[in-house]
Amino acid sequence: MMLRRMAVASRGYYTNRSKKDNLYSRISPLGSPTASVVSELDDWVFKGNKIRVAELQRIIRDLRKRSRFSQALQVSEWMCNNGVCIFSPTEHAVHLDLIGKVHGFPSAESYFIGLKEQHKTEKTYGALLNCYVRQCQTDKALSHLQTMKELGFASSPLTYNDIMCLYTNIRQHKKVPDVLAEMKQNQVLPDNFSYRICINSYGVRSDFRGMESVLKEMETRPDIVMDWNTYSIVANFYIKGGLASEAVSALKKAEERLDNKDGQGYNHLISLYARLGLKNEVMRIWDLEISACKRRINRDFTTMLESLVKLGELDEAENVLKEWESSGNCYDFGIPSSVIIGYSQKGLHEKAEALLEELQNDGKVTTPNCWFVVAGGYMNKGEMEKALRCFKIALSLYVENKGWKPNAKLIAELLRWIGDNGNVEDAETFVSLLSNVVPTSRQMYHTLIKTYMRSGKEVDELLDRMEKDGIDENEETKKIIKMKNA
Repeated sequence: MMLRRMAVASRGYYTNRSKKDNLYSRISPLGSPTASVVSELDDWVFKGNKIRVAELQRIIRDLRKRSRFSQALQVSEWMCNNGVCIFSPTEHAVHLDLIGKVHGFPSAESYFIGLKEQHKTEKTYGALLNCYVRQCQTDKALSHLQTMKELGFASSPLTYNDIMCLYTNIRQHKKVPDVLAEMKQNQVLPDNFSYRICINSYGVRSDFRGMESVLKEMETRPDIVMDWNTYSIVANFYIKGGLASEAVSALKKAEERLDNKDGQGYNHLISLYARLGLKNEVMRIWDLEISACKRRINRDFTTMLESLVKLGELDEAENVLKEWESSGNCYDFGIPSSVIIGYSQKGLHEKAEALLEELQNDGKVTTPNCWFVVAGGYMNKGEMEKALRCFKIALSLYVENKGWKPNAKLIAELLRWIGDNGNVEDAETFVSLLSNVVPTSRQMYHTLIKTYMRSGKEVDELLDRMEKDGIDENEETKKIIKMKNA
């Protein structure tokens, strides 16, 4: 389970509510995380606009939060190169961290080495340690930690948390509790994240006594504020271990600590209750979320629909889908696709296809993968004409480099069926669409030859096309042609 430093994620992001043009409004819509922002910054200054350090820092924070690290680094570099502000250790630490994320730890090392001595503080040392940890550079991280200890820079839980994360990342979970013990020995008080990492280290090893011991210690610390996130991590491990009643108990404690407007917390509880198969609890938490959150975002609907599909509650899923359609939220195919997949898993391929067609008729985007899933379902039921219809739509939606490739077995089955049962038009259309996705094959030509021969058409032109595509006639080709002449 992914560890989270922040128990509550923002349901929005920084924007300027006024319609007045500002620098952020220029940078935010630039699309690709790697698109250059330098020209926008230069243009802003060229037009006589003021540059405010606080705004640039806020932009960097937001870009980092949205994993647009290259753009955040560009803003930071622009600040430095144009003398917008004199970097303090804090700005250097942020800059170093961004260099590590974009260019890797060797570049971060070089930047660190080039810093003036007064800027080599706990912050910049910590930023370089984080770079080592992120890229699993164990020896460098431990050596760097030793230097930090000697300089007195290992006095915060963040430093030890990084090392615990390192051991987690390299799957040496047994070493994590030792780091926690060392923290306490060095009189560095663990924080919430320290305890969560340690709980995780016991949980992945199914050491529930160890996990419960750390949780109990955490609960008895008067300065630690228990949050829903910790209990949800505990519940997750109980579920994996088949300890349903213990998981429910942990989820009840998580619920007690939910912020009323924390949609992420509600979503986690819904997902975990769904894994336990507890429909009533899923519906109850959803109702609580509806009451607590003024507006449910697409992520909320996705979580609920996936949970209902997992439970097999497709009628309830249809109702939630209608709620989403009337919510005014922006369109996201991932939301109805949950229901489409649910239909397919239950063998309701007609309903899945009908929903896909409804979306298309409304001008909404669908993906080839969902059409392909429906096509596969029809094929498994022997309904080849329906399978072919859906597969052709899937192929027509294909976009190169988007991660979807049709299954070779399904292609072969459809080509075989078309060759034996289809007409020339079916064959030509299917092969034409298929050739845009996969290399033209001998089986495609054999399918065409069979349909041509069945309709009484000559195949000489086909054989010429086949030769031009570098596909020689083999024994099977000759056998197919010989069948006509027999």
